[in-house]
Amino acid sequence: MVAALLAGCVQPGIPTISQTDNAAQVLTQPSQTGGALESRAAAVNFLTVVQRVEPVAEAYCRAQRVAHRCDFQIVIDDRPGQPPNAFQTVDRAGRPIIAFSLALIADARNADEIAFVLGHEAGHHILGHIPKQEQTALSGAMMAGILAAASGAGRDEVAQAQEMGAGLATRQFSKEYELQADAMGAEIAFHAGYDPVKGTGFFDRLPDSGDQFLGTHPGNRQRKALVAAVVAKLRGA
Repeated sequence: MVAALLAGCVQPGIPTISQTDNAAQVLTQPSQTGGALESRAAAVNFLTVVQRVEPVAEAYCRAQRVAHRCDFQIVIDDRPGQPPNAFQTVDRAGRPIIAFSLALIADARNADEIAFVLGHEAGHHILGHIPKQEQTALSGAMMAGILAAASGAGRDEVAQAQEMGAGLATRQFSKEYELQADAMGAEIAFHAGYDPVKGTGFFDRLPDSGDQFLGTHPGNRQRKALVAAVVAKLRGA
């Protein structure tokens, strides 16, 4: 359950990005998302963004000195039927992985959107959000289990309480972490030569989860305003 809250893990067999004919073929598979860009243009955008943003993200990661590893691996989730999505995780050796679905690449309206998403997902790793979420979930599960056991609950009820406690504890900080990753992602994309404000245009195509009870993401308007403020500060500096 905790793994699901943290966006899961990359499935085996997802190809690593490289400037090869094979990578271009993967990226130009027909999309069902109706993205505005022609598929070849979307592929070129994605490959160019990865080349420009990844070294900036790795430099930020080393400067923050929070994560143990900063050698990002950018992969494509090419499983059929996946919705537009990107997520960050780590492999068994602790290497940070950022995965993009083909649908997200096809749905992007410009390179700035890809750059901001890549910076955002890198920000989660740079700021240590996965281990923080895991620790928060563990603490929430432990506290809920203790309270349930003290009230006389049975083994199954204690397990259910632990699961609920982990979920509630994780959601408590998830919106804060998303905003932190937005701010970090804006800086990374900006210093890679992209416009993060233009990059937040994809929020206009996402359902707004800001008003949902126990939602895990802040409102789209709040996120766009934060990025605009970060970019204004960067341009002023």
